[in-house]
Amino acid sequence: MSSHADTCGYGAVILAAGASRRLGALKQLLSWHGEPLVRRCARLAMDAGLWPVVVVLGARADEVRAVLAGMPLATVTNPAFAEGLGGSIRVGLHRLRVCAPDVKGAVFLACDQPLVEPAHLGALAQAALAGDKPIAASAYGGTLGVPALFAASIFPELLKLPGDAGARRVIAREPGRVASVPLPDGEVDVDTPEDWRRALSVRK
Repeated sequence: MSSHADTCGYGAVILAAGASRRLGALKQLLSWHGEPLVRRCARLAMDAGLWPVVVVLGARADEVRAVLAGMPLATVTNPAFAEGLGGSIRVGLHRLRVCAPDVKGAVFLACDQPLVEPAHLGALAQAALAGDKPIAASAYGGTLGVPALFAASIFPELLKLPGDAGARRVIAREPGRVASVPLPDGEVDVDTPEDWRRALSVRK
């Protein structure tokens, strides 16, 4: 079992800037149990006790920001979102550190993994603490990826990522410093219409 004590001191950065070109609709705004995916992602971060929560916007930023109205979070826009995840990671981290200069670390999430639950985010923090590891990543589909927790000591590496690289590059760099946390159905994400149909077919 995990608790908010495990996540105390950790923030969240939600990567929600992409244009969803392969999907043909903006994934951030797709409805999951009546809730836009981006709002659901922000809510589960809050439910897990992560603070502050920063959402990185890009494509149709005003529309995405509108569905987050009323939530106690920060948004920041990456004007160069089309260049890749690296820029959004940098923009999100900079905003997180403005909001909480002494933050212990951050959990990075993608809003297109609708089967993630708050308990898993707590488990990431618990695993990192138990193993004295600076990174805890989700294990699914034969790989390690997001949601993933990074201690503040890893932030300089994240800030150096090139535009076309994501957090997995940092996760893979030194496997010995990474705690692995199984995430059933973690490979269910939403990049294409077929992905969305698959997600709906296994919806919990």
